[in-house]
Amino acid sequence: MTHIGHRRVVVTGIGVASSLGSEIDTLWNNIVEGRCGIHRIESFDVTAYPCQIAAEIRDFDPAPAFPSAKEVRRADRFAQMGIFAGWKALKDSGMELEQLDRDQIGAFIGSGIGGLATQETQHAILMEKGPGRVSPFTIPMLIPNMASGLFSIYYGLRGPNLATCSACSTSTHALGEAWRTIKMADAQIIFAGGAEAAVVPMGMGGFGAMRALSTRNDDPQHASRPFDAQRDGFVMGEGAGVLVLEELEHAKMRGAKIYCEIVGYGNTADAHHLTSPSPGGEGAARCMRMALRSGGLDPDNIDYINAHGTSTPQGDICETQAVKAVFKEHARKLAVSSTKGATGHMLGAAGAVEMALCAKALQTQIAPPTINYENPDPLCDLDYVPNAARPMKIDAVLNNSFGFGGHNATIAAVRFNG
Repeated sequence: MTHIGHRRVVVTGIGVASSLGSEIDTLWNNIVEGRCGIHRIESFDVTAYPCQIAAEIRDFDPAPAFPSAKEVRRADRFAQMGIFAGWKALKDSGMELEQLDRDQIGAFIGSGIGGLATQETQHAILMEKGPGRVSPFTIPMLIPNMASGLFSIYYGLRGPNLATCSACSTSTHALGEAWRTIKMADAQIIFAGGAEAAVVPMGMGGFGAMRALSTRNDDPQHASRPFDAQRDGFVMGEGAGVLVLEELEHAKMRGAKIYCEIVGYGNTADAHHLTSPSPGGEGAARCMRMALRSGGLDPDNIDYINAHGTSTPQGDICETQAVKAVFKEHARKLAVSSTKGATGHMLGAAGAVEMALCAKALQTQIAPPTINYENPDPLCDLDYVPNAARPMKIDAVLNNSFGFGGHNATIAAVRFNG
């Protein structure tokens, strides 16, 4: 019997909802081919907004993942996306739930913001028509745990269930906590990730007021440009990512396909500022070191980093500084790319979607590109895999996510070798 804490955890299923596709292979192919899912916002009138672009999912249909049309209507868009991605991950995993012990299967599907659209619409009803007209489903629809809760209800998952909420680190924390839970023998399988649907007036207005968003409205396809000298802020994305994390022997027992093995997890706080990273990326550096240490990896073992890389002026510099601090001379040999130029920044869903891309990078031995990298920044001077995907040897990767409030999360994963 494998000693508790020494159990191995692998990824056996992937589900996504994104502006570049809602099948993992479709998303991956679009990323590798350098396509961008950012366009002018169509879901509401953005004339008065400083940022008028986002990576919206058009023609999204969550119905196949839900037991009925009525249940779809009782879920906010973020929860619809999270449940859809979980259902896709279930299908991709090949597991038959009826043949498994569902007391040992859990769901950790978080959200950084939750049901912002529900909050907007129901607040308008409250102000215009009074409290008697507010929907009784208002609170269940807007609370950030409901993607995780509903997914467990619909699919009968009675194992550990929680919803992380740590801004843009949300779904990376979900993956890390799921990894720990399986290693400690509290579950065999966990559906882990996050969902976000904040491309709504309050979301765009709030981030716009912070001057966090790009205002390159006349050129949406080139607005998100991580590490480029002319970057002027991030571009909002919406979507979800859910990965099936599974104990290795359980996965082997059922003949599961295995994308990669998760071996390490870092979780630190900047303890510095509401929205700005700590100077020099000090908190991010500690986080990466923690992930390496817990995974038994040396810095020289890492071949590729999927960077947080949001296209903000200060954030990209601090992450570059953090990578240099951790990897020293090896930093110059690393491939470091941000896929947010293509997908936009999916906030609480970003880390899981990017972990899915890391899994595909390990599987295909291709590093995804940083698109729109045209003007080198002397303060961002690493190899960002500019504009074109790169076939290369990839045995070990890090996936970084850093959120408002100083939340840092890093996952370390390796190519599965039996």
